[in-house]
Order: sequence, then C-alpha cells, then structure tokens
Amino acid sequence: MSTVPVPEPEARTTGCEECLEFGQQWVHLRKCLECGHIGCCDQSMGRHATKDARATGHPVIRSAEPGEDWLYCYADEEFQ
Repeated sequence: MSTVPVPEPEARTTGCEECLEFGQQWVHLRKCLECGHIGCCDQSMGRHATKDARATGHPVIRSAEPGEDWLYCYADEEFQ
C-alpha cells in the first residue's frame, strides 16, 4: 500500500466538494491523503472520491465518516 503522508493534509471542506458545487447529495465521504480533497463514495451518485483519485493519481483515501478509521489504496485495490 502507498505510504500515508505525514502530516496528513487538512480536509478542504466539510462535504463532498463537487456535490456541494452541483447541489447533489452523498452517501458517505472520503478524504484524499495527498491533497485533502473530500469526495463522495462509490455508492453516491457522483462517485467523486474515485473520480478525483483517477484524475490526480493520488492513490490513498481515508473514510471521512465519524467513527471510521480505514484507508483504501486504489493502486493496490487494498483496504487497511
């Protein structure tokens, strides 16, 4: 799995950046561990976290949901 940057970047918003811009709803939120982008999960209509990872090449996200502390690496298709 790709390494987690230290320090971890701050979240750029409190919700999915694209959903907020387009007035859409999300199911769950994910945070990019390279740039701090907040995007919605793949169960959400926009799938913005995955779209951002593909567009930027940033491979590791963290759940941005309260009480969840897992990581996912797109490059390795692996949870941690």
